[in-house]
Amino acid sequence: MKDIERIRVNYTADPRRYEGVTPTRRMGNSGLVMPEMSLGFWWNFGAYNTYGDSLDKMMYAFDHGIFCFDLANNYGPPFGAAEETFGRMMKQCFMPHRREMIITSKAGYDMWPGPNGTGSSRKMLMGSLDESLQRMGLDYVDIFYSHRYDGVTPIEETMQALVDIVRAGKALYVGLSNYPVDKLAQCVEYLEARDVHPVIYQGKYNMLCREPEDGHLQYCKEHGMAFTAFSPIMKGLLTDKYLHGIPADSRAALGNAVSKADVDAIHDKIVKLNDLAQQRGNTLAQMATAWLLRRDEVASVIVGSRTVDQLKDSLTALHVAPFSQEELTLIDNILAE
Repeated sequence: MKDIERIRVNYTADPRRYEGVTPTRRMGNSGLVMPEMSLGFWWNFGAYNTYGDSLDKMMYAFDHGIFCFDLANNYGPPFGAAEETFGRMMKQCFMPHRREMIITSKAGYDMWPGPNGTGSSRKMLMGSLDESLQRMGLDYVDIFYSHRYDGVTPIEETMQALVDIVRAGKALYVGLSNYPVDKLAQCVEYLEARDVHPVIYQGKYNMLCREPEDGHLQYCKEHGMAFTAFSPIMKGLLTDKYLHGIPADSRAALGNAVSKADVDAIHDKIVKLNDLAQQRGNTLAQMATAWLLRRDEVASVIVGSRTVDQLKDSLTALHVAPFSQEELTLIDNILAE
């Protein structure tokens, strides 16, 4: 009954949604502005969540100044479910606000059966985007990403597909994700030679995964691209959830993307990080998110909140006290142990 009632709701967006709850940053050298926090649809808008719960999160996010929604063809589960849920919510509540939103999608990982149902081919990207637009009930996305370098498809083929997608009006901007820095440079060179500047790179970045600091962040800064970080709390590991064991309803207990070995490997670090977070008056999740935004290159952090309460906690991270140099050094030392 709760879900049925929500299907009939008449939604009115909060008129104060842009009054400083979620700060914004410019996307590289482009004219596009991003909220410092984006709502990610990777895992929590599919079969494991009711439509009503998904709608609650979407409403709360938009009412609090989050206007960037990060999707991909195979987000769910099952594949395509997140975009279907998003399309349903757009039709029911949010289509009058389409021009305010930054809606993204991606293609490159597994989607269909058969050898052409994965990878970065022209067939995969163009066919996938057509299906994504149909699922979401949209004419275009604001940003379309090549989701990965697959190591097989020539970069020229993948990038020309992105160029043609922009010229066809199916995406306003293009971005790249999960590319080695040297391959990223080749992509940018190809795209810019055809007057399609890639505005953003999306990469996995958090306290436990700092590889972007070895090249991607600097490259983005030098080439006028924004960086957006996914997995800011490392699938829940950078929270207080696992400080005292593995809760029965956690991803580690259910075997969903996190294992007991993952928890055991970093337990001592998260205990020490949590102690510092408490000294700062933060939760560990808040501190981990705010730590990412210490970097000017990071335009937005993508959060994949399972509940509205988790989303509320994440938003608080945008207003915590700045880090002192002593705190940053202490974090570095803990992470290096």
